[in-house]
Amino acid sequence: MTLEPNIAAVAFLIADPARVVMLSALLDGRARPAGELAYAAGVTAQTASSHLGKLLAGGLLCVETEGRHRYYRLAGPHVALALETLASIGPAEPVRRKPLTREAQKLRFARCCYDHLAGRVGIAITHGLLEKGFLVAAENKRFELTPAGAKWFDRIGVNMVAIRPARYGLARQCLDWTERQHHLAGPLGVHLANILFAERCLRRSAVSRAVDVTPKGWKVLREHFDIHAQALL
Repeated sequence: MTLEPNIAAVAFLIADPARVVMLSALLDGRARPAGELAYAAGVTAQTASSHLGKLLAGGLLCVETEGRHRYYRLAGPHVALALETLASIGPAEPVRRKPLTREAQKLRFARCCYDHLAGRVGIAITHGLLEKGFLVAAENKRFELTPAGAKWFDRIGVNMVAIRPARYGLARQCLDWTERQHHLAGPLGVHLANILFAERCLRRSAVSRAVDVTPKGWKVLREHFDIHAQALL
């Protein structure tokens, strides 16, 4: 048994520009109807239905039925990880770069990477956790949580007892496709993002996976990590 046929099939599915847009629209972890994905990709409903069927058959998407409506989402964080990793492949700095659109700037600043925080804000928080000694980089793209880190996460409201480690551990290094550095992923990254959203330190965009830092959020980031907005712009 070889892996080549599966890789080729998945690569074929991702290679289509319309399907890439649909997959990217689902990288924030939310489920979306076919009509919304068709609009995002700039294709007809019939074409979108064909694309979604192929992505479902290829194991990249799953679908949930609610009444008469069908909602599509990524099949899991492993799909999001693959997409983010592929997006990071390429020259570190192109010779010529088009100016980033406003939306692209917002995504680079802060965004959801499926179920955890990415972008410059996500990188800054991860660096802060490392500098404080709450996390330590480990082998196999993992972060290890220190005793001081466990106390800090518990203090901000993360129920450490309730967190179930994934097969790769409690915390994972996820390569950020815009910053080419690792941000915090895994169960610990998910719970941290959930706390920041629940405490209204972060606010999701209604139309994309961009994330806004609220005034309360900037206060929290300054107090815990000495992170200032000006340094990330």
